[in-house]
Amino acid sequence: MVQAVPPKNEIERLNALREYRILDTLPEQAYDDITHLAAYICQTPIALVSLIDESRQWFKSRVGLDVSETPLMDAFCTHALLRPDDMLAVNDTLNDPRFADNRLVTGAPYIRFYAGVPLVTQAGAVLGTLCVIDTQPRDLDAAAKSALFRLGRQVMAQLELRKTLLTLQRADQELNRLNLALTEQTLTDPLTQVHNRRALEHSLTAEWERAFRYSQPLSLLLLDVDDFKSYNDTYGHQAGDQVLRLVAAIISRDARQPDFVARYGGEEFVIVLPETDSEGALQIAERVRYKIEQASWPHRPVTVSVGHASYGNQADAEAMLKQADQAMYRAKQAGRNCVMGAL
Repeated sequence: MVQAVPPKNEIERLNALREYRILDTLPEQAYDDITHLAAYICQTPIALVSLIDESRQWFKSRVGLDVSETPLMDAFCTHALLRPDDMLAVNDTLNDPRFADNRLVTGAPYIRFYAGVPLVTQAGAVLGTLCVIDTQPRDLDAAAKSALFRLGRQVMAQLELRKTLLTLQRADQELNRLNLALTEQTLTDPLTQVHNRRALEHSLTAEWERAFRYSQPLSLLLLDVDDFKSYNDTYGHQAGDQVLRLVAAIISRDARQPDFVARYGGEEFVIVLPETDSEGALQIAERVRYKIEQASWPHRPVTVSVGHASYGNQADAEAMLKQADQAMYRAKQAGRNCVMGAL
Protein backbone atom coordinates (compact mmCIF):
# COMPACT_ATOMS: atom_id res chain seq x y z
CA MET A 1 0.00 0.00 0.00
CA VAL A 2 1.36 3.40 -1.00
CA GLN A 3 0.61 6.28 1.37
CA ALA A 4 -0.41 9.55 -0.27
CA VAL A 5 1.87 12.52 0.32
CA PRO A 6 -0.01 15.35 2.09
CA PRO A 7 -0.72 18.37 -0.09
CA LYS A 8 1.72 21.27 0.15
CA ASN A 9 -1.08 23.42 1.56
CA GLU A 10 -2.08 20.85 4.21
CA ILE A 11 -2.12 23.35 7.10
CA GLU A 12 -4.27 25.78 5.12
CA ARG A 13 -6.49 22.90 4.00
CA LEU A 14 -7.10 21.73 7.56
CA ASN A 15 -7.83 25.28 8.69
CA ALA A 16 -10.32 25.64 5.84
CA LEU A 17 -12.02 22.38 6.85
CA ARG A 18 -12.42 23.59 10.44
CA GLU A 19 -14.10 26.77 9.26
CA TYR A 20 -17.11 24.72 8.14
CA ARG A 21 -17.52 23.16 11.61
CA ILE A 22 -18.93 20.10 9.90
CA LEU A 23 -16.91 17.28 11.47
CA ASP A 24 -18.85 14.97 13.81
CA THR A 25 -22.17 16.66 13.10
CA LEU A 26 -25.39 14.66 12.84
CA PRO A 27 -26.63 13.25 9.52
CA GLU A 28 -28.51 15.72 7.32
CA GLN A 29 -31.08 14.97 4.64
CA ALA A 30 -29.46 17.28 2.08
CA TYR A 31 -26.21 15.29 2.10
CA ASP A 32 -27.97 11.92 2.33
CA ASP A 33 -30.04 12.76 -0.75
CA ILE A 34 -26.83 13.40 -2.69
CA THR A 35 -25.14 10.13 -1.68
CA HIS A 36 -28.28 8.14 -2.53
CA LEU A 37 -28.41 9.80 -5.94
CA ALA A 38 -24.71 9.09 -6.49
CA ALA A 39 -25.15 5.41 -5.65
CA TYR A 40 -28.23 5.17 -7.88
CA ILE A 41 -26.71 6.94 -10.89
CA CYS A 42 -23.41 5.08 -10.68
CA GLN A 43 -25.09 1.79 -9.74
CA THR A 44 -22.81 1.16 -6.78
CA PRO A 45 -23.67 -0.31 -3.37
CA ILE A 46 -21.66 2.33 -1.51
CA ALA A 47 -21.53 6.13 -1.76
CA LEU A 48 -19.87 8.49 0.71
CA VAL A 49 -19.30 12.14 1.48
CA SER A 50 -15.83 11.81 2.96
CA LEU A 51 -13.95 14.60 4.76
CA ILE A 52 -10.26 14.29 5.64
CA ASP A 53 -8.75 15.76 8.79
CA GLU A 54 -5.26 15.17 10.22
CA SER A 55 -5.96 11.65 11.51
CA ARG A 56 -9.00 10.14 9.81
CA GLN A 57 -11.55 10.23 7.07
CA TRP A 58 -15.00 10.99 8.45
CA PHE A 59 -18.21 10.39 6.55
CA LYS A 60 -20.76 13.17 6.66
CA SER A 61 -23.12 10.94 4.69
CA ARG A 62 -22.88 7.28 3.83
CA VAL A 63 -24.86 4.71 1.87
CA GLY A 64 -24.04 1.01 2.18
CA LEU A 65 -21.38 1.41 4.89
CA ASP A 66 -21.87 1.00 8.63
CA VAL A 67 -18.79 2.78 9.98
CA SER A 68 -18.72 6.57 10.35
CA GLU A 69 -14.96 6.97 9.92
CA THR A 70 -11.73 5.12 9.14
CA PRO A 71 -8.07 5.81 9.94
CA LEU A 72 -6.27 8.11 7.56
CA MET A 73 -3.87 5.36 6.47
CA ASP A 74 -6.80 3.42 4.98
CA ALA A 75 -8.36 6.35 3.16
CA PHE A 76 -8.49 6.26 -0.64
CA CYS A 77 -9.52 9.90 -0.49
CA THR A 78 -6.08 11.06 0.66
CA HIS A 79 -4.89 10.42 -2.89
CA ALA A 80 -7.74 12.58 -4.21
CA LEU A 81 -6.47 15.53 -2.17
CA LEU A 82 -3.67 15.86 -4.72
CA ARG A 83 -6.11 16.04 -7.65
CA PRO A 84 -8.30 19.14 -7.11
CA ASP A 85 -9.35 19.25 -10.77
CA ASP A 86 -9.77 15.58 -11.54
CA MET A 87 -11.59 12.43 -10.50
CA LEU A 88 -9.65 9.68 -8.77
CA ALA A 89 -10.85 6.48 -10.45
CA VAL A 90 -9.56 3.02 -9.54
CA ASN A 91 -11.24 0.45 -11.77
CA ASP A 92 -9.67 -2.55 -10.01
CA THR A 93 -7.92 -2.06 -6.70
CA LEU A 94 -6.12 -5.39 -6.94
CA ASN A 95 -4.32 -4.13 -10.02
CA ASP A 96 -3.28 -0.84 -8.39
CA PRO A 97 -0.19 -1.02 -6.16
CA ARG A 98 -1.41 1.99 -4.18
CA PHE A 99 -4.41 0.05 -2.89
CA ALA A 100 -3.94 -3.68 -3.49
CA ASP A 101 -3.02 -4.42 0.13
CA ASN A 102 -5.23 -1.73 1.68
CA ARG A 103 -7.17 -3.12 4.65
CA LEU A 104 -10.43 -1.94 3.09
CA VAL A 105 -9.55 -4.01 0.01
CA THR A 106 -8.30 -7.16 1.71
CA GLY A 107 -11.02 -6.91 4.36
CA ALA A 108 -14.55 -5.49 4.68
CA PRO A 109 -16.00 -3.82 2.71
CA TYR A 110 -13.66 -5.46 0.13
CA ILE A 111 -13.33 -2.48 -2.17
CA ARG A 112 -12.57 -3.38 -5.81
CA PHE A 113 -13.75 -0.18 -7.48
CA TYR A 114 -13.45 3.42 -6.33
CA ALA A 115 -14.29 6.74 -7.97
CA GLY A 116 -14.11 10.03 -6.07
CA VAL A 117 -14.53 13.64 -7.11
CA PRO A 118 -12.82 16.29 -4.97
CA LEU A 119 -14.76 18.68 -2.77
CA VAL A 120 -12.92 21.91 -3.48
CA THR A 121 -13.44 25.25 -1.73
CA GLN A 122 -13.53 28.53 -3.60
CA ALA A 123 -9.95 29.09 -2.44
CA GLY A 124 -8.84 25.76 -3.92
CA ALA A 125 -8.56 23.64 -0.75
CA VAL A 126 -9.70 20.02 -1.12
CA LEU A 127 -11.79 19.04 1.91
CA GLY A 128 -12.52 15.47 0.87
CA THR A 129 -14.50 13.65 -1.79
CA LEU A 130 -17.88 12.49 -2.93
CA CYS A 131 -17.08 8.91 -3.82
CA VAL A 132 -18.78 5.74 -5.03
CA ILE A 133 -17.48 2.25 -4.23
CA ASP A 134 -18.19 -1.24 -5.53
CA THR A 135 -17.11 -4.72 -4.49
CA GLN A 136 -16.62 -5.63 -8.14
CA PRO A 137 -14.10 -4.15 -10.62
CA ARG A 138 -15.73 -1.85 -13.12
CA ASP A 139 -15.66 1.49 -14.89
CA LEU A 140 -17.95 4.51 -15.04
CA ASP A 141 -19.25 5.78 -18.33
CA ALA A 142 -18.94 9.45 -19.27
CA ALA A 143 -22.50 10.28 -18.20
CA ALA A 144 -22.01 8.81 -14.73
CA LYS A 145 -18.69 10.62 -14.32
CA SER A 146 -20.29 13.90 -15.32
CA ALA A 147 -23.17 13.31 -12.90
CA LEU A 148 -20.74 12.54 -10.08
CA PHE A 149 -18.91 15.84 -10.66
CA ARG A 150 -22.23 17.69 -10.61
CA LEU A 151 -23.27 16.01 -7.38
CA GLY A 152 -19.89 16.86 -5.88
CA ARG A 153 -20.52 20.51 -6.63
CA GLN A 154 -23.87 20.19 -4.84
CA VAL A 155 -22.08 18.84 -1.77
CA MET A 156 -19.82 21.89 -1.83
CA ALA A 157 -22.85 24.13 -2.26
CA GLN A 158 -24.29 22.65 0.94
CA LEU A 159 -21.00 23.15 2.74
CA GLU A 160 -20.72 26.76 1.57
CA LEU A 161 -24.31 27.37 2.64
CA ARG A 162 -23.48 25.98 6.07
CA LYS A 163 -20.42 28.21 6.32
CA THR A 164 -22.43 31.26 5.29
CA LEU A 165 -25.11 30.48 7.89
CA LEU A 166 -22.44 30.05 10.57
CA THR A 167 -20.94 33.40 9.60
CA LEU A 168 -24.36 35.04 9.78
CA GLN A 169 -25.05 33.44 13.16
CA ARG A 170 -21.74 34.70 14.54
CA ALA A 171 -22.45 38.15 13.13
CA ASP A 172 -25.93 38.07 14.68
CA GLN A 173 -24.51 37.00 18.04
CA GLU A 174 -21.95 39.79 17.90
CA LEU A 175 -24.65 42.28 16.97
CA ASN A 176 -26.79 41.12 19.88
CA ARG A 177 -23.78 41.44 22.18
CA LEU A 178 -23.09 44.97 20.98
CA ASN A 179 -26.77 45.91 21.26
CA LEU A 180 -26.86 44.56 24.79
CA ALA A 181 -23.71 46.48 25.65
CA LEU A 182 -25.18 49.62 24.12
CA THR A 183 -28.40 49.13 26.06
CA GLU A 184 -26.39 48.67 29.24
CA GLN A 185 -24.53 51.88 28.50
CA THR A 186 -27.74 53.84 27.96
CA LEU A 187 -29.28 52.45 31.17
CA THR A 188 -26.21 52.51 33.42
CA ASP A 189 -24.70 55.42 35.30
CA PRO A 190 -21.06 55.49 34.15
CA LEU A 191 -19.68 56.77 37.46
CA THR A 192 -21.35 54.41 39.93
CA GLN A 193 -22.23 51.51 37.58
CA VAL A 194 -25.77 51.28 38.99
CA HIS A 195 -28.82 52.04 36.87
CA ASN A 196 -29.38 55.59 35.72
CA ARG A 197 -32.47 57.80 35.87
CA ARG A 198 -33.77 56.59 32.51
CA ALA A 199 -33.65 52.98 33.66
CA LEU A 200 -35.30 53.98 36.94
CA GLU A 201 -38.24 55.55 35.13
CA HIS A 202 -38.89 52.33 33.20
CA SER A 203 -38.51 50.08 36.23
CA LEU A 204 -40.55 52.19 38.65
CA THR A 205 -43.39 52.63 36.15
CA ALA A 206 -43.51 48.88 35.50
CA GLU A 207 -43.48 48.05 39.22
CA TRP A 208 -46.12 50.66 40.01
CA GLU A 209 -48.40 49.29 37.29
CA ARG A 210 -47.88 45.76 38.63
CA ALA A 211 -48.75 46.90 42.14
CA PHE A 212 -51.85 48.67 40.81
CA ARG A 213 -52.98 45.69 38.73
CA TYR A 214 -52.44 42.97 41.34
CA SER A 215 -52.81 45.01 44.55
CA GLN A 216 -49.29 44.10 45.62
CA PRO A 217 -47.19 46.15 48.04
CA LEU A 218 -44.48 48.38 46.60
CA SER A 219 -42.11 50.83 48.26
CA LEU A 220 -39.15 52.96 47.33
CA LEU A 221 -36.35 54.75 49.11
CA LEU A 222 -34.74 58.02 48.07
CA LEU A 223 -31.31 58.60 49.62
CA ASP A 224 -29.31 61.82 49.54
CA VAL A 225 -25.68 62.06 50.67
CA ASP A 226 -25.52 64.62 53.47
CA ASP A 227 -23.37 67.74 53.01
CA PHE A 228 -22.06 66.41 49.72
CA LYS A 229 -21.35 69.86 48.29
CA SER A 230 -19.19 70.68 51.28
CA TYR A 231 -17.33 67.37 50.86
CA ASN A 232 -16.73 68.13 47.18
CA ASP A 233 -15.58 71.69 47.87
CA THR A 234 -13.23 70.58 50.65
CA TYR A 235 -11.66 67.44 49.21
CA GLY A 236 -12.20 67.82 45.47
CA HIS A 237 -14.43 66.27 42.85
CA GLN A 238 -12.41 63.07 42.60
CA ALA A 239 -12.92 62.44 46.30
CA GLY A 240 -16.62 63.22 45.86
CA ASP A 241 -16.86 60.78 42.97
CA GLN A 242 -15.27 58.10 45.13
CA VAL A 243 -17.91 58.71 47.82
CA LEU A 244 -20.69 58.24 45.26
CA ARG A 245 -19.12 55.00 44.03
CA LEU A 246 -18.80 53.66 47.57
CA VAL A 247 -22.37 54.63 48.49
CA ALA A 248 -23.63 52.88 45.34
CA ALA A 249 -21.59 49.79 46.21
CA ILE A 250 -22.97 49.63 49.76
CA ILE A 251 -26.55 50.02 48.51
CA SER A 252 -26.06 47.40 45.80
CA ARG A 253 -24.54 44.85 48.19
CA ASP A 254 -27.46 45.27 50.57
CA ALA A 255 -30.12 45.04 47.85
CA ARG A 256 -32.23 41.92 47.52
CA GLN A 257 -32.63 40.08 44.22
CA PRO A 258 -35.78 41.91 43.04
CA ASP A 259 -34.70 45.35 44.28
CA PHE A 260 -33.71 48.00 41.75
CA VAL A 261 -30.91 50.43 42.56
CA ALA A 262 -30.40 53.62 40.55
CA ARG A 263 -28.60 56.91 40.72
CA TYR A 264 -31.35 59.49 40.55
CA GLY A 265 -29.08 62.46 39.97
CA GLY A 266 -26.21 64.25 41.68
CA GLU A 267 -25.76 62.65 45.08
CA GLU A 268 -29.25 61.06 45.17
CA PHE A 269 -30.02 57.35 44.85
CA VAL A 270 -33.29 55.46 44.61
CA ILE A 271 -34.03 51.88 45.64
CA VAL A 272 -37.25 50.36 44.28
CA LEU A 273 -38.56 47.66 46.63
CA PRO A 274 -41.10 45.34 44.98
CA GLU A 275 -43.50 43.43 47.25
CA THR A 276 -42.39 45.49 50.24
CA ASP A 277 -44.80 47.36 52.51
CA SER A 278 -44.11 50.52 54.48
CA GLU A 279 -42.83 48.71 57.56
CA GLY A 280 -40.45 46.61 55.48
CA ALA A 281 -39.23 49.69 53.64
CA LEU A 282 -38.50 51.45 56.94
CA GLN A 283 -36.41 48.49 58.13
CA ILE A 284 -34.43 48.39 54.90
CA ALA A 285 -33.93 52.15 54.94
CA GLU A 286 -32.58 52.08 58.49
CA ARG A 287 -30.26 49.19 57.65
CA VAL A 288 -28.82 50.95 54.60
CA ARG A 289 -28.46 54.24 56.49
CA TYR A 290 -26.61 52.47 59.31
CA LYS A 291 -24.23 50.60 56.97
CA ILE A 292 -23.28 53.84 55.24
CA GLU A 293 -22.77 55.58 58.56
CA GLN A 294 -20.56 52.74 59.85
CA ALA A 295 -18.50 52.36 56.67
CA SER A 296 -14.85 53.38 56.57
CA TRP A 297 -14.58 56.67 54.72
CA PRO A 298 -11.58 58.72 53.66
CA HIS A 299 -11.28 62.24 55.04
CA ARG A 300 -14.46 62.32 57.15
CA PRO A 301 -17.64 60.31 57.94
CA VAL A 302 -20.38 60.14 55.33
CA THR A 303 -24.09 59.84 56.10
CA VAL A 304 -27.33 59.85 54.13
CA SER A 305 -30.84 61.17 54.66
CA VAL A 306 -33.54 58.76 53.48
CA GLY A 307 -37.15 59.26 52.52
CA HIS A 308 -39.45 56.30 51.85
CA ALA A 309 -42.88 56.01 50.28
CA SER A 310 -45.18 53.06 49.63
CA TYR A 311 -47.84 52.33 47.06
CA GLY A 312 -51.22 53.67 48.07
CA ASN A 313 -53.47 56.31 46.60
CA GLN A 314 -50.91 57.95 44.30
CA ALA A 315 -51.98 58.82 40.80
CA ASP A 316 -48.88 57.30 39.27
CA ALA A 317 -45.28 56.26 39.88
CA GLU A 318 -44.03 59.84 39.60
CA ALA A 319 -46.31 60.91 42.44
CA MET A 320 -44.91 58.11 44.60
CA LEU A 321 -41.37 59.27 43.85
CA LYS A 322 -42.34 62.82 44.75
CA GLN A 323 -43.63 61.62 48.13
CA ALA A 324 -40.29 59.92 48.83
CA ASP A 325 -38.47 63.09 47.80
CA GLN A 326 -40.55 65.19 50.21
CA ALA A 327 -39.89 62.67 52.98
CA MET A 328 -36.16 62.86 52.29
CA TYR A 329 -36.21 66.66 52.65
CA ARG A 330 -37.98 66.31 55.98
CA ALA A 331 -35.17 63.98 57.04
CA LYS A 332 -32.71 66.73 56.11
CA GLN A 333 -34.69 69.24 58.16
CA ALA A 334 -34.75 66.83 61.08
CA GLY A 335 -30.96 66.93 61.30
CA ARG A 336 -29.80 64.58 58.51
CA ASN A 337 -28.60 60.98 58.88
CA CYS A 338 -32.13 59.75 59.52
CA VAL A 339 -35.14 58.15 57.82
CA MET A 340 -38.54 59.72 57.25
CA GLY A 341 -41.66 58.22 55.71
CA ALA A 342 -44.16 59.87 53.40
CA LEU A 343 -47.04 61.64 55.08
